[in-house]
Amino acid sequence: MALARVEQLSFTYPEAEHPALDDVSLELEPGEVVALLGPSGCGKSTLLRALAGLVPHFHGGRFAGRVEVGGHDTRRTRPADLAGTVATLFQDPEDQVVFTRVAAEVAFGLENVGAPPARIGARVAQGLTAVGAAHLAERRVAELSGGELQRVCLASVLALEPQLLLLDEPTSQLDPEGAEEAIELARAAGAAVVVSEQRPDRVLGACDRVLFLERGRIVLDAPRDEALGWLARHRPAWVPREAVLPAPGSAQEPSCRLDRVAFAYGDARVLEGFSLELARGEIVALVGPNGSGKTTLAKLASGLLEPSAGSVTCSGRACYLSQDPGRYLVRERAEDEVALAVGGDLARAREALRGVGLAGFEARHPRDLSSGERERLALAAVLVAAPDLLVLDEPTRGVDPERKDELAALLHAQASTRATLVVTNDLVFAGAVADRCVSTAPEREAALV
Repeated sequence: MALARVEQLSFTYPEAEHPALDDVSLELEPGEVVALLGPSGCGKSTLLRALAGLVPHFHGGRFAGRVEVGGHDTRRTRPADLAGTVATLFQDPEDQVVFTRVAAEVAFGLENVGAPPARIGARVAQGLTAVGAAHLAERRVAELSGGELQRVCLASVLALEPQLLLLDEPTSQLDPEGAEEAIELARAAGAAVVVSEQRPDRVLGACDRVLFLERGRIVLDAPRDEALGWLARHRPAWVPREAVLPAPGSAQEPSCRLDRVAFAYGDARVLEGFSLELARGEIVALVGPNGSGKTTLAKLASGLLEPSAGSVTCSGRACYLSQDPGRYLVRERAEDEVALAVGGDLARAREALRGVGLAGFEARHPRDLSSGERERLALAAVLVAAPDLLVLDEPTRGVDPERKDELAALLHAQASTRATLVVTNDLVFAGAVADRCVSTAPEREAALV
């Protein structure tokens, strides 16, 4: 008997012109792992929200059809009442956390579903251990890297032991080892698992079945092996690729130099004596494990942080694209957001939007865009300023494979105008875009190249 059933589901967000989902039908069996693929904005997150009951209860909008999970009709069952059956890891882990301490955050969900108090401590410890985050239990959430925070949020949903586990971009900020572990943990949980993912190499090896969405409709629903053949014929950008990283090296005539820099967040030291040089005309990929200081280095290079030791010397203007650009969007129209960096010049803003594939989005509200579309909007907002140093922190988060190829081509085309530093856990993208690769864990560098 199916654990979840979706029948002729159509859904349109308030004030949207087109439906996010259009006549979608599917069934989910207990224990199966389903990869949910498709371009940015195609409806993947909306389908997960519908399975969790958040659509329509939380988001409003026009809902037609039927969604049933564990025998409960989601139109008549509130999301809170589904919490013991369904658990969701959201696309933006920053928006999922409530408490300031890691252990309390993992315990929060268990307390809300009425887990026996005597068992909560053990389940918290088991969840953190499963995701390799036991050492973070007493850390402050605000001190975690993006990848560490994603691990903690994954521990929170695994600790709930749900029947249906919904993972929305669960590996977007994880290093390769963590990403592989996350998918295997989800499979081992025994629940039915639906994984929305923009890095197909990270999920296609572990799934039983593949759904491919386009413009709100399912264009493929097939077992994995059959789906791989279909992707190769019809959507080759989604076929898993091997990461081929460029060799490490030194910059020629550097325009930005970090010399033996150190930095600590309170008592937590994340960098000690690290050096990096960046030259105009080159693209450098910065890789390394979660929590090893990649984002801290990016902020030091951009002038957003001051080192506690060592020095940073950069010439010209630096622009930094954060891991979570959605937090910094302040205007109500996409073109106005981009124009902020150039004194309100809408012509330049519209040209920048075209450059990242968002022509026609000028009047859209940034909060109405998908995660991948918001990422591209934020990219336009830094590119429009024509920086001498461009620092991109996880720029492929939420971005589909075809858009990643376009981003790599765009950065290559503009490389001669600046020095570019790309912080990423997406090794396939790093291999496609970078001239040189630097690791925050040099002892692993030989294995990465």
